[in-house]
Amino acid sequence: MEALINPQPLAGAIPAIASKSMAHRLLICAAFADHTTDITCNTTSADIDATVQCLNALGARITRTRVGFRVRPHRETSSLIASQTTTLNCGESGSTLRFILPITCALGVDANILGAGRLASRPLSPLYEELIAAGANLSEQGSFPLHVSGKIRPGRFQLPGNVSSQYLSGLLLAAPLLEGKTEVVVKEPLESRSYVTLTIRALESFGVHVHETKQTTKEGTFTTFTVPAHSPYTTPGQVSVEGDWSNAAFWLAAGCLAGPGVSVTQLDLASPQGDRTILAALALLGARLSRKGTQATAAPDTLNACSIDVSDCPDLVPPLAAVACFAQGTTHITGAERLRLKESDRLETVTAALNALGGCVRIENDSLIIEGVDSLKGGTVDAANDHRIAMMAAIAAIRATSPVRILDAGCVAKSYPDFFKDYAVLGGNVTLS
Repeated sequence: MEALINPQPLAGAIPAIASKSMAHRLLICAAFADHTTDITCNTTSADIDATVQCLNALGARITRTRVGFRVRPHRETSSLIASQTTTLNCGESGSTLRFILPITCALGVDANILGAGRLASRPLSPLYEELIAAGANLSEQGSFPLHVSGKIRPGRFQLPGNVSSQYLSGLLLAAPLLEGKTEVVVKEPLESRSYVTLTIRALESFGVHVHETKQTTKEGTFTTFTVPAHSPYTTPGQVSVEGDWSNAAFWLAAGCLAGPGVSVTQLDLASPQGDRTILAALALLGARLSRKGTQATAAPDTLNACSIDVSDCPDLVPPLAAVACFAQGTTHITGAERLRLKESDRLETVTAALNALGGCVRIENDSLIIEGVDSLKGGTVDAANDHRIAMMAAIAAIRATSPVRILDAGCVAKSYPDFFKDYAVLGGNVTLS
């Protein structure tokens, strides 16, 4: 699919879609709880659907309802997978893979894990080695299918904190399925700590409590996350998925660029989601922001360059880079090394997309250096099968002087299938073909 955008400001209010990050976690908890759970979730996406499909393959029965999902747990249907090799298709979802892998090992299921796009090349170490050390049998990483067999033992797992927090989250989500106390020891600093907080909040909503202790030795500072033995998932009956700050960030970025402003509703302004920091980052760039109840609003003002460390919020780089293109001076976006391991190498694809439209962006080591311009000239962008690149190009198009064509625009379905529909609701002029 291609999207052709004729530049004009976006304005108005749009409800936030459901948080993909929290949906993954709540669906997993519900799939292994003691009874059925109803999950309120106002949207779905390709990534959420991948987790649903994997959980169904593992014996849960998850169905769509008018307001979200009904989850009949694994315990009621687990005999279906007891004597067969199960196929688990993670699609292009890194979260699904990194959560489902330790869960499969905790269950002792014989499975072939599949994936698409760049997922096979996205790293699994050191989670991979920790699972093998605990008793799992895993085929060589780097290609699919990834064959999994054997059952891991409870005990002590060790991870560095400067790799994906999804490894830690995956082990914590698997811990209630193990017959004993589980400890995950992480060397500080722990990047993307906010996502671990989301995991702990999801676990707590299903009656699983995670205890944290910190210790400093001559080797460094370590945080131990402990899930006690006999900590089964217990359903609260009904839970809700909060609004998603990662995708709301694109609309707030759009509000900064032109027009009277854009509001996003149905957000938790006290959410532990790390991407809530979009408000602080846009304020640093000079945007006009306001908050009221469950609504955040961004409007244009004089944009000025600044330095932003994104080590705890790497998914914010595309919308922030779109805004920084129009900030007076030179903006430095640092701490972005993990962008190379996303659906695309986002250091390269952010740079290529914005420069194709007339921006002035370059890469220095693992940082983006962005020289502000008054406007973009328009042109054609290859979204590189990366949903956030497609959305970034659509937002940057607001300040172009001629149309912007986005190739492979359908990749937004990974996290936000109705993105271009909502773009039009806010007044955007977009034609899909």
